[in-house]
Formats: sequence, C-alpha cells, structure tokens
Amino acid sequence: MVAPGPAAPPDTLRGRTYEVIFGHEPGPGRWFDAILILLILASVAVVMLDSVASFRERHADTLIAIEWGFTALFTAEYAVRIWCVRPVRAYTRSFYGIIDLLSILPTYLSLALPGGQYLAVIRVLRVIRVFRVFKLARFLGEASILSMALRNARYKIAVFIVTVVCIVIVVGSVMYLIEGAPAGFTSIPQGVYWSIVTLTTVGYGDIAPITPLGKTLAAFVMILGYGIIAVPTGIVTAEIAQLGAQGRSVRTCPSCEHVETDADARYCRFCAAALTERPARPGGP
Repeated sequence: MVAPGPAAPPDTLRGRTYEVIFGHEPGPGRWFDAILILLILASVAVVMLDSVASFRERHADTLIAIEWGFTALFTAEYAVRIWCVRPVRAYTRSFYGIIDLLSILPTYLSLALPGGQYLAVIRVLRVIRVFRVFKLARFLGEASILSMALRNARYKIAVFIVTVVCIVIVVGSVMYLIEGAPAGFTSIPQGVYWSIVTLTTVGYGDIAPITPLGKTLAAFVMILGYGIIAVPTGIVTAEIAQLGAQGRSVRTCPSCEHVETDADARYCRFCAAALTERPARPGGP
C-alpha cells in the first residue's frame, strides 16, 4: 500500500497546506493538531451534554447550532485533507481517513435518523493522533506488543470462549429445570442469561434461585467464575512474556504506522519510509 504524500511541491499552497495538516514537527503543524484535538474534545462534550434531557430542554437550539458548526468545520478540514494529499485513496482508506469521515457523518445522518447525531462521539478516536503529535510513538510500540500477544493467543482464547459458552448453556438449562418460572427462570434463554451474569460475577440480582439445590448450584457457579476470569489474563500474560523472551524488536513506521517486527529491517515494507525510531523491546522500558 502506497503511503499518502503531498499533492504538490512544498513551495506551493497545496504543499504548505499538507505540511501543516499532516506534519507533526514543531511549528504550524504541531499547533494545528493541538487545536484540532481541543476542538474534537469540545465537540464530544457537546454531544454528551445534548444527551442530558434537562440540559437539552434549556439549550436545545444552542447545542444544535454548535454541533452543526463543529460538523461544518470538520467537513471543511476533511475536504482540505483530500485536496492536499496524493494518492487520495491511500488516505481515505487509511485508519485515520476512515475515522475522519465517520466523525462527520452522524450529524448528517441525524437529518434522516433522529438521534443519529449521538454517534458523533466516535470523533474521540481522532484524539489517537496525540501519540504522533507529541512524539509518543513508544506508546504505540507498547500497544503493538499487546496486539501481537492477543493475535498469538487468539486460538487459545477462542477455545476458552467456546468452553465458557458451553458451560453457561448447560448451567442455564439445569437452573431452568431446578427453579422454573416461580423464581423467574421462565425459559432456558433466561437461565443462560442468569448463568452469564453469575459466572462473570456481575450479579444483577434481578433473577435469583430460591430452592436449596438452586442456591447450591449458584454458589458453585460464582466460585467457578472467579477461577475462569483469571484464564484469559494468564493466556495473554504468557504470550507477552514469550515475546519478551524472544527479544523481538517492535518499531512503528513514522509514515504509514505499520508495525515492523523484523529486527533487521531498515525500511518499511509497505511505504519504504526509513525506520528511524528507537526499537521498543517487548517487556522492557
């Protein structure tokens, strides 16, 4: 995949605009990103306030005007990004490009679907840029280590989830037979719901067994839940430890943000950008 780049030379308006919008070096680009992050947080705060009925009743018109103002601003910003970058498809299909687009769609969606504007809280994902703006790429490296551990453990986690699903179905069915409708277990799905809530130690209390046998089974499921909760944590921890023992270096491409795990790589395999960042060692500082 070709990484997005400037659509014109640096001495042109489009080239300078690209440096300001997509650049992260100290100067106008850093200020642009910092201000953008503040605007994103402010817009998310407006959406959250709009969901408070008492506040919305008093300031409905003001909230709508502010939200449309933010949407118009972010729409213009998205259009400028497309104008100054090439190839356009590389940007629009990138993670940040998709999030930028999704952040402006909910307000327009609200014209046809009342309440759709609340989906605008997805804008908060754009704040992830803060890791690049303030040179916190090492945190991306740490996130990459966790992602690799989860990916390596996916089959073990899948077996664990299937096992848990089988347990809750069996326990829910048995509890339905033991307690029945008088205790609120009106069906097997209702019993499965209770077993999930109990096994995860959430314990809403909206359904509870009333017979001695049902209470005994419930106590067993509660104790079992404490043991089961620790399983996925142990699986992921073991994978992280294994990555650390292997000593693999993890680097993030400063251009396309591809995570490179080859310790001998000097250039990104996707966009050919130089991998100049200091390798982050899994399990280390």
